[in-house]
Amino acid sequence: MNPPRPSVGLAVLLTTLVALGPLSTDLYLPALPTLVRALASDAARVQLTLSVFLAGFACGQIFYGPLSDRYGRRPIMLGGLIVYCAGSIGCVFAQSIEVLIAARFVQALGACAGPVIGRAVVRDIWGASESARIIAYMGGAMAIAPLLGPTLGGFLTVLFGWQSNFAFLLLVAVVQLVAVLRLLGESNAHRDPRAIQPRQMFANFAQLLTDRRYLGYLLTFSFSYSALFAFISASSFVLIDRHGLTPQIFGMCFGLVVAGYLLGSLACGRLVRRFGSDYLLARGAWLGAIAGLSMAALEFSGVHSLAAILGPMFFCTVATGLVMPNAIARALAPYPAMAGSASALMGVIQMSTAALVGIAVGHSLTGGGQALAAAVAICTALAPLSYLLLLRKRHAP
Repeated sequence: MNPPRPSVGLAVLLTTLVALGPLSTDLYLPALPTLVRALASDAARVQLTLSVFLAGFACGQIFYGPLSDRYGRRPIMLGGLIVYCAGSIGCVFAQSIEVLIAARFVQALGACAGPVIGRAVVRDIWGASESARIIAYMGGAMAIAPLLGPTLGGFLTVLFGWQSNFAFLLLVAVVQLVAVLRLLGESNAHRDPRAIQPRQMFANFAQLLTDRRYLGYLLTFSFSYSALFAFISASSFVLIDRHGLTPQIFGMCFGLVVAGYLLGSLACGRLVRRFGSDYLLARGAWLGAIAGLSMAALEFSGVHSLAAILGPMFFCTVATGLVMPNAIARALAPYPAMAGSASALMGVIQMSTAALVGIAVGHSLTGGGQALAAAVAICTALAPLSYLLLLRKRHAP
């Protein structure tokens, strides 16, 4: 198959591959309270199906990046989708919370190929100068998954039971597998035979982690995303159990919040050529901090309305939409020969940070919305702090 060329069709395919991870977390959110009853479990253990997914998502990326640098993007993406299908089948037929948690881990090991390969292919095909704009538009399109996922998941749960969410994910992965076989050519023109040698892997990762610029973009992005994941992991319990929303209405409220991410991503795509990546990234990080701290101030002062949660979170997701594409593009730009490894390390630290935040929030849900508000405030405050400490002197906006 010939190497792919820049096209709208390729961007759409890559977007669906990157979106498989978010869809895998967002689709079944309305079913989390149902899982507590159906599998005779509790909120903390059910929430582990999210955090374990994030942990698997992080672990797998560390291997997919070097493997794609060595063997190419296409075969590694196909392998990831096959693993994802196996995990999805396990989720559909799980009869206990332990089996579901294990199947979610396998599912995550497959899903994490999407962002690693997707970001690397964008770097391969579009180059450093256009990557931020393409990733921003991909992020805007990808927001459809969390925008519509919980709404669709709410209806699937009510009409067909919680298992139908994972059956739907299996169907999506099968369609993607066929599409990759037919449409995705090999884009890696810098295959490195040493990329999977342990010494070379550690050398590459050490080079990345000692690059102040790479680390700054990585941490700013990771903390911004972790605030969003805190909301993802706790929102169904807070909004359904505390505020009494139905799964369908919860899905709509969740979609409204995530619409902010769509807005931020589309704004980034239109504005990045005019203002530059670092300008938009810094403004996004500060916007998120203001919104996150406002949410905590309202919650801890006794304001427990839906608006006090959804309003600030909307602006937090706008901020993430501004931060994410710029941070990814700027972090990967200096590393064309190891774009897979650089993309993988970003994903590992991003998802590990989010998983730890999710676990902490899950074990503190007895505090109602206070655990959620505190997590969002802390993460959004750390994002601009990372920018100030590691990037400000080199890239003043």
